[in-house]
Amino acid sequence: MSQTAASQNDVRAASAEARPAFDGLGTDGGGAVGRSWLSRNRWLLYRRTSQLLIFALFLTGPLFGVWVLKGNLSASLLFDNVPLTDPLLMLQTMVAGHWPYATALTGAAIMLLFYVLAGGRVFCSWVCPVNVVTDAAAWMRRKLGIKTGRVPDANTRYWLLGGVLLASALSGALVWEWVNPVSLLHRALIFSLWASLWPIAGLFLYDLLVASRGWCGHLCPVGAFYGLLGRTALVRISAAQRSACDDCMDCFTVCPEPQVIRPALKKDGQTHPLILSGECTNCGRCIDVCDRLVFKMTHRFDPRSV
Repeated sequence: MSQTAASQNDVRAASAEARPAFDGLGTDGGGAVGRSWLSRNRWLLYRRTSQLLIFALFLTGPLFGVWVLKGNLSASLLFDNVPLTDPLLMLQTMVAGHWPYATALTGAAIMLLFYVLAGGRVFCSWVCPVNVVTDAAAWMRRKLGIKTGRVPDANTRYWLLGGVLLASALSGALVWEWVNPVSLLHRALIFSLWASLWPIAGLFLYDLLVASRGWCGHLCPVGAFYGLLGRTALVRISAAQRSACDDCMDCFTVCPEPQVIRPALKKDGQTHPLILSGECTNCGRCIDVCDRLVFKMTHRFDPRSV
């Protein structure tokens, strides 16, 4: 073994002793001695802050009489003036044969523009409250070492999205809103309708015991819809330092859509390091857990990433 290689191994061993493996992952701290807990959870904390803040803005009205956001995540009013409408809800409304009000169309246009620029599945990781439930199931699955179960094909969510729209067209009703876990969880938390939590508990157990990332990564039609929007997004994650990758696989372990990483990280079918798949949620967990500092949050036109 060369002196350089031996020195690198000594650094990695010292790093491994300096802190325990993160979250049950294989990371040993090589190349990033002294990374703090905060630096290894920065993007996760940003996301949880975003989700909690949005939830708090809905609560200010019922609790304090100050209506910042009125409604729910499907359709709401910001300060009683700015409409915000879920584009998928608008699409369901139109295929069901109902022409929406101008305010609803304006709200859908605002949100559509935002998600086209920021990445459609930013909704999944930065807004959706169900994400907290499925992330908790994934974390517990890793901690308990559960390897059993079988996930459905990832394209199942696109078939379900098509089925939701077809059902709305045939019934003339917003079928998905009857069973939408996002709406159920939101109603439970805002209006104390605790019976709505039973389906959410079912999702948690499904992800924990049956299929890793089964709901968000393979079944959710909302994620499928926003994934289609996210293909042209401006905000991107880049494996800018991919030459430093030591194949620890931690990024694949924590990523809710691990299939999006390989083309950028391993030059599998593309030469640039940008993650371009619309299925990427821009959650930033790969940035958090990578001790080689391979990943960064950037944009589609970053000259260092094309």
